[in-house]
Amino acid sequence: MATWSNLNLQDSTSPLMEQLIYFHDHSLLILILITVLVSYLMIMLFFNSFTNRFLLSGQTIEIIWTIIPAIILMFIALPSLRLLYLLDEISSPLITLKTIGHQWYWSYEYSDFNSIEFDSYMIPVNEMKLNNFRLLDVDNRIILPFNTKIRILISAADVIHSWTIPSLGVKVDGTPGRLNQTNFLINRPGLFFGQCSEICGANHSFMPIVIESVKLNYFINWIKNFS
Repeated sequence: MATWSNLNLQDSTSPLMEQLIYFHDHSLLILILITVLVSYLMIMLFFNSFTNRFLLSGQTIEIIWTIIPAIILMFIALPSLRLLYLLDEISSPLITLKTIGHQWYWSYEYSDFNSIEFDSYMIPVNEMKLNNFRLLDVDNRIILPFNTKIRILISAADVIHSWTIPSLGVKVDGTPGRLNQTNFLINRPGLFFGQCSEICGANHSFMPIVIESVKLNYFINWIKNFS
């Protein structure tokens, strides 16, 4: 889902994704430091020709290599718990979007606005225009305003699906008979792409998700014209 030849995470589109990227970099830095230290110690041991024939036990070093990893784990666990609570917090959303996964398309409902409903199918290659993205663009995009708290309710009609937008840091399973929810806030305009991330059958790879982020007044005009 990232740009061609790009091995990094996608640029963040929401404050939650920014925090996820910060936590990823924080954890990666700790892992690199540990890897370098352990590699250095192993290399020194391989090329060391000296032995301590009076060494029977090393209680001091054992205490050190027990306490230091525990402290390092605390530096990883505390930001992780903070982030988990941030991801689950839903406070006074302005818009609620209902999403239902089908084999193999998505259906959406803006229940706050006279129950606006539509299905979203991937555009086939033979029907694409020059400005469409192959295997990623859809006939009906999700239109949402940026700088607005949005709640999304997710379920499925047949098998398990997964509604995923990587740049938003959102990945929620759509399970038949179960209603899951999450929230996000888009902090810039643009097109943001995602795909179903749970293998759901033969056409699993052909049910993309497209969010078009616009100004609030454009969103209101779209709602009026849709009605």
